[in-house]
Formats: sequence, structure tokens, C-alpha cells
Amino acid sequence: MILDTSFLIDLLRGKDNKVKDRIDRLDKEFIIKGVASISIMELWRGALQSANEKEKKDINELLKSLLIFNLDENAAKEAAEIEFELTKNGDIIDLEDIMIAGISKVRNEVLLTRNVKHFKRIKGVKFEEY
Repeated sequence: MILDTSFLIDLLRGKDNKVKDRIDRLDKEFIIKGVASISIMELWRGALQSANEKEKKDINELLKSLLIFNLDENAAKEAAEIEFELTKNGDIIDLEDIMIAGISKVRNEVLLTRNVKHFKRIKGVKFEEY
């Protein structure tokens, strides 16, 4: 399962009990948790903008517990196809979400997100809302 940036941010903030409950459930079910490399960039962008050292430390600790799924050649090609189809249909979403979707599709992983508005537009992406 790939944890989307929205989930990771909510987890780091620690204010949402359903996020904590979901992590506990994934752990109990021995679900392997991963992160798209694109989400790492998004997390670090936010941490650098806030200049919060604790936030940077928390991100580093969280990433140690996750499998990292990189934007490899196949995922990049898939992301290009996704972007092409969305653009052709006049359906523009963030490029970061397109790349995360490409990684998710190529890896055949479910994406755990609250950003259903974007990911439901992409054919073939398996996602769960939390």
C-alpha cells in the first residue's frame, strides 16, 4: 500500500484519530506500507517552507519505516500516459499526483489518500479513502 502525501501529513500532525487507527490496522494486518518518492519531495518542500527542525526530524523518522517506491522508467511512462489522457479530456490535476498515480499503477499498489477528487479521474488507479 502506498501512503499518499495527504495521509502522511495527517499522520505527522497527529491530530486525526482515524489516521492513527488506520496505521494500527495496517500494522495488525501486516500490510507493507510504502511512499512514492514524489511524496518525499512534497513533504520536504513543506518542511523547508516552515523551517521547522522538529518537522524535518519527524519526516526522517517516518521515512525510515516505509518502503520507498521511486519514479522509475516504467512509472514515468505511465505518468506521461496519465497526463496525456487527462489533458486530452480537459481534466488537469497536479503533476505530483500524476506521478504518484503512475508509480501506484505500475507497482499495482493501492493508494491510501483523502485526495479522491484527483485520483478518481485516473483510470486504473486503485485507491482507498480514509
